[in-house]
Amino acid sequence: MKKIINDPQDVVTESLHGFAAAHADLLTVRYGPDFVVRADAPVQGKVALVSGGGSGHEPLHGGFVGPGMLDAAVPGPVFTSPTPDAVLAATQAASSGAGVLHVVKNYTGDVLNFETAAELAAAEDIEVRSVVVDDDVAVKDSTYTAGRRGVGGTVLLEKIAGAAAARGDDLAGVADVAERVNANVRSMGMALTPCVVPHSGEPSFELADDEMEIGIGIHGEPGRERVKVEPADRIVAMLLDAVVDDLPYGSGDRVLLFVNGMGGTPLVELYLAYGAARTQLAERGIEVSRSLVGNYITSLEMQGMSITLLKLDDEFEQLWDAPVHTAALRWGV
Repeated sequence: MKKIINDPQDVVTESLHGFAAAHADLLTVRYGPDFVVRADAPVQGKVALVSGGGSGHEPLHGGFVGPGMLDAAVPGPVFTSPTPDAVLAATQAASSGAGVLHVVKNYTGDVLNFETAAELAAAEDIEVRSVVVDDDVAVKDSTYTAGRRGVGGTVLLEKIAGAAAARGDDLAGVADVAERVNANVRSMGMALTPCVVPHSGEPSFELADDEMEIGIGIHGEPGRERVKVEPADRIVAMLLDAVVDDLPYGSGDRVLLFVNGMGGTPLVELYLAYGAARTQLAERGIEVSRSLVGNYITSLEMQGMSITLLKLDDEFEQLWDAPVHTAALRWGV
């Protein structure tokens, strides 16, 4: 294993120290338990958004803390859910009295621990609503989940719901926007290589040099099938066919197309895939009116990508375009 680390057990803590120093204008990192919170939190009169999950998916979620997106994020150990006490502490720090929305990816540990934290927060008269993100069309259940996994759609939901909170929507309104995003977003990923979790020092799964995994999860969970490596256009078609047919999306729809890297895929390949996806969507009569390309929800150094489609309406477009200022997303400010 070759990684730029010291002690594998200290990776997350040392990374958080560096992250806090690099973005002190935007956020604060608190320790024991660990969480990331907006520098100006709590923002009076505004619904707070809190998310989190295992580390190793950076910039998710800490990279999305800031005006227009999340108020706090809770990083667990690598590929391991954060504990309820950490989620509760982040919820307390973010809450201004207007309510808190928990954005939870559909992994069993995340769901259970956020539920516990919400119950503890309610005992302190903090009103909490939760939305569980389950946009992955690859499998119904996996090692980590009961039902579909939460993947790339999480980024889009956090941005759009965060904009709804920033414009002054109440907790019920922000939760409704988040639920509607989740109902209209679908994703599917693939991998060319596994990743190596620092504390294990071993690849998370095995792939032959000429193989790829279609439908991979962001922790290296198995997908729909293992097949021979294909040219980019064919890989994109395999992902898009599954995504488009699931909602389904159809001629006349306008969408946000999100091509996400898994951590080890260069931008030159992601933009090539984006171009292929846009062409194939146009052939179906689907208009791409918003785009996002890059490494936004990763799996350490895994080589691969995911494709996410969000069906747009006028409100979603306005909320997507609204100003955001975080470490990983910034526009309009």
